[in-house]
Amino acid sequence: MKSNITSNILGGITAGIVALPLALAFGIVSGLGAAAGLWGAIVLGFFAAIFGGTKMQVSGPTGPMSVVCASIVLMFKDDISVVMAIFVLSGIFQICFGIFRLGKFVKFIPYPVISGFMSGVGIIIILLQINPILGGLSAGNSIDALLKFPTTFLNFSPISFFIGLVALLMLYFLPKSLTRYLPAPLFTLIVLTPLCYVFGFDVAIIGTIPVGFPDFVVPNFDFSKLGIITIYALMLAVLGSIDSLLTSLVADSITKTKHNSNQELIGQGIGNAFVGFFGAIPGAGATMRTVVNIKSGGTNKLSGVTHSVFLLLVVLVFAPIVSFIPIPVLSAILIKVGIDILDYRMLKRLNTAPKADLIVMISVFFLTVFLDLIVAVLVGVVISCIFLIYSITKQSGIVLDNHAKQGVLGLDDTRVFSINGAFFFGSTAKIIEGIQATNSAKFIIIDCLKVPFIDLSAIYALEEIISEQKDSKIFIVMDETEAKKPQMSHIAKLTKIYNSTQEALEAASKLRKV
Repeated sequence: MKSNITSNILGGITAGIVALPLALAFGIVSGLGAAAGLWGAIVLGFFAAIFGGTKMQVSGPTGPMSVVCASIVLMFKDDISVVMAIFVLSGIFQICFGIFRLGKFVKFIPYPVISGFMSGVGIIIILLQINPILGGLSAGNSIDALLKFPTTFLNFSPISFFIGLVALLMLYFLPKSLTRYLPAPLFTLIVLTPLCYVFGFDVAIIGTIPVGFPDFVVPNFDFSKLGIITIYALMLAVLGSIDSLLTSLVADSITKTKHNSNQELIGQGIGNAFVGFFGAIPGAGATMRTVVNIKSGGTNKLSGVTHSVFLLLVVLVFAPIVSFIPIPVLSAILIKVGIDILDYRMLKRLNTAPKADLIVMISVFFLTVFLDLIVAVLVGVVISCIFLIYSITKQSGIVLDNHAKQGVLGLDDTRVFSINGAFFFGSTAKIIEGIQATNSAKFIIIDCLKVPFIDLSAIYALEEIISEQKDSKIFIVMDETEAKKPQMSHIAKLTKIYNSTQEALEAASKLRKV
């Protein structure tokens, strides 16, 4: 028991060491400052660990969440209390996702949408750090960063660029013997921060981080802006849920355990809701920190709590030291994070990926980088749905069976149509055209036994066929369970529904003799 407690404390401290530079960096990306990132890691990490559904998950600010936060902060920079209202509401949404057991639906978001979004976020993070690493001013978005770049390039700081370059080289090429117990980002901070201070290098630093607890923030749910507040909150909630549950799956694969996705969403929601009252930034389950926690001995919730306690001690005790961290070093760390976020699995398959998926991925990517993250995701989902509908429609069709040709029951004036595939709004026109193109037939049998589902458009189409075919008797063949559904009641009034083609043929034969 004692060894288990010790291993979880060790895992939590190690995860906290990894989280420290990332929390500072993501806080700066968000536009709310390094302290907001630290407190986000502390508050979210604590509550998500206690109430979440993944025992060894470590939560905190992440790249995608920080980029969305940056766009929110830029939009409501004149009233940060509105920003905090969005953060609180996003947490409430996540709690609702968990309560209503929506965790399982996250997997239905098309992968090309996620891929384009993640790669877009990676590029945004990189673009936002180009100016700071050269000694220029930070930008609020990608376009602003590109517009500022010429001025920054003409007036760039050689020493700032040098420190940033050294930091990047250290992050990528430090030997494993040095990073086995001390993560490369933290090692880089520990080496370069005192170096810049001792030699008096003229580079931008984080600046003062308040010692002690932050002021309590009262979120402002401005009803005149409730629409946009809700949209951004929902965006954060969905993104945070996806990010967290993907990390939970990674944890499951390493530990051979199974997380509770709905409970995880509740835990993340509680944490992100509290974040808004501390003036901090929301986040999600963080993959790298979670993996480090597991590999360092973390097996239960104690490790996640320890991670938050460790960061709290850093804020309360070492804040004056942290304030001297050079901005170019944090920019280098973020550039590496941006490079790591890029979806290389999809990028490697650009030549072989289905054209539809490629269009979705590229559309989401460019919209994410140059327009708006919310618009990017919505457009990506809509395009994916359109391609899906088109694909299903192509697979759906109507076939004229050869019953009449074989003279089954002697019904030469009978046509039997079998509908294959989904019968829905995307395929109704093609199916109606197929039936209407039939030469005059006294009896028309429409076989729907191979139809997996029928929507309201298809039901209306059947009603239209029955009403328009004045010279023909229409028979519908359908599974008994499907036929008894309330939406089929009107068709049942227009014509009898049979359970097999044979029954319909026999009924047609009897009518023919009358």
